[in-house]
Amino acid sequence: MGTNDLAKELGARFRADRMPLLAGLGACLLAARAAGKVILDGVYNAFKDDAGLRADCEQGRDMGFDGKTLIHPAQLAIANEVFAPSDEEVTLARRMIEAYRAARADGQGVAVIDGRIVENMHVASAATLLARAEAIAALAV
Repeated sequence: MGTNDLAKELGARFRADRMPLLAGLGACLLAARAAGKVILDGVYNAFKDDAGLRADCEQGRDMGFDGKTLIHPAQLAIANEVFAPSDEEVTLARRMIEAYRAARADGQGVAVIDGRIVENMHVASAATLLARAEAIAALAV
């Protein structure tokens, strides 16, 4: 995403919460997903503001972006930390996949993990999360 370009074209003010950009960001996310494309969130200009970068990365991650474009090498560690699946997320994803497989083997359509339903769409998301974690781990070697 060219968030600076988007803000310029919209005539939007820069705000920490990026509220003026959210509709545009969301539309681009939907288009990328519909086309099966990876989409990266735009840059965070204040490259010495670690707290602001972290908040921006967390918002982008929570919206569904696959990663973040960066303007300075000092931003890399925070972006990688935020966008990489946590150990807890990896463990839960594995548990979900195993529980679903076991449920299906028992003739059930869904599994339950920690009081929550797990069905095929959750398993697909879990598999995507595990693939992302494995790809990131391979880069670290």
